[in-house]
Amino acid sequence: MVDSLQLVIITGMSGAGKTVAMQSFEDMGFFCIDNLPPRLIPKFWELIKESGKVTKIALVIDLRSRAFFKEIQDMLVEIENTQMVETSVIFLDSTDEELVSRYKETRRTHPLAMDGLVTEGIRKERGMLEEIKGDAQLVIDTTELSPRQLREMLIKEFKSNETKMFRVEMVSFGFKYGLPIDADIVMDVRFLPNPHYIDHLRPMTGVDQEVYDYVMSFPETEEFYTKFYDLISTILPGYKKEGKTSLTVAIGCTGGQHRSVALTERVGKALAENYPVNITHRDRGKRKESVNRS
Repeated sequence: MVDSLQLVIITGMSGAGKTVAMQSFEDMGFFCIDNLPPRLIPKFWELIKESGKVTKIALVIDLRSRAFFKEIQDMLVEIENTQMVETSVIFLDSTDEELVSRYKETRRTHPLAMDGLVTEGIRKERGMLEEIKGDAQLVIDTTELSPRQLREMLIKEFKSNETKMFRVEMVSFGFKYGLPIDADIVMDVRFLPNPHYIDHLRPMTGVDQEVYDYVMSFPETEEFYTKFYDLISTILPGYKKEGKTSLTVAIGCTGGQHRSVALTERVGKALAENYPVNITHRDRGKRKESVNRS
């Protein structure tokens, strides 16, 4: 009998990339099954444990299994209480607009909108999957990811499971471009003085020292930073204890150029003293792209 098993559950919105994810895990040597009926999972599980030959398994669960969804959730609870199994739940998501676009490109029908609008099917699906999304250890927004980028992200996360560590994803963004849907925590810093109204600072961003110093020069910025950093550093151990592999913290301002970038840099670098941290400035280049197009 095998000593330990690695089980990855792949779920999420229809059209968000579950097929690409399953193919990625196959390439990493996982035994992959697409929508095994939940009633057969206990028998399958016994066979796997007894064989001792399969140590890495990936199961894809989507709305084709919606009639058994409660059974799936009960199964996850039972498996997570088994000491010999390391379980990870991946939830793939995307914006409604991108999902609609993907359905139009493939000319597929949404499984919950066989005779209606795709948008209505997406709305129903989000409601059904809300609970399991909240329980997922890893939520990935594939809106702006190509299949290759999604594959690279998953391989980076799971290829070397022995060295996997809890990490923090720090993301700056502009509210005018929409919220990052994969964020665990979102903070609005539009209350801070805006460098956009300083002529020589407007073309710069929060990674430029002059803009960074301007944002940090105000007492309200220092007070906010101190309290926000204390909050994040206090809750991180709890997220780690609950089995999360990462926490995504998003800081937003109007355009995602100045205030959010500067604060994301500062908070991220401070947290990096104790945790692996990735810093991403989602919208920092969009203003320049807009100017070039015009």
